[in-house]
This record gives sequence, C-alpha cells and structure tokens, in this order.
Amino acid sequence: MSQNDALSVDAILDATGLNCPEPVMMLHNKVRDLPAGGLLKVIATDPSTRRDIPKFCIFLGHELLEQQEDAGTYFYWIRKKVE
Repeated sequence: MSQNDALSVDAILDATGLNCPEPVMMLHNKVRDLPAGGLLKVIATDPSTRRDIPKFCIFLGHELLEQQEDAGTYFYWIRKKVE
C-alpha cells in the first residue's frame, strides 16, 4: 500500500480508455475546478500520460506527488498549485 492510498483526494478523474490528447484536456478542466491546494487522483490507460501529465504539471506549476503503474493502468496524484 502506498502512502497515497491514505491521502484523501478532492476529486478523481477517470480517463481510462481515452487516448492523447483527451486525458490531458480533461485534466486541464478538472484541475481548474479544484480549490487551490486540492488533490486530484487521475486514472488513465494511455501510456503517453506518463510523459504528458508530468509535463502538464511542470508547465502549469502543479505538484505531481506520485505516479504508479499497475497492469497497464496509470495513476497520478496531483496537488493543484496555490496561487
């Protein structure tokens, strides 16, 4: 069990079955709705999210707390930046 299983997330984005660029587009909209400092868990199956989601976080200043892979499913925990 990872430390993030114990974190209480503010929202979950399930992007399973979607391919680039849809997961990141959905992520952009979901993060916008989160409160500053909010925690979002993203679930995706597109391998390109391993590249795209960290870049998204760096570009927009959000914190990627952790990313995991389990049998072709990718999990990301993203903390929205505090303005």
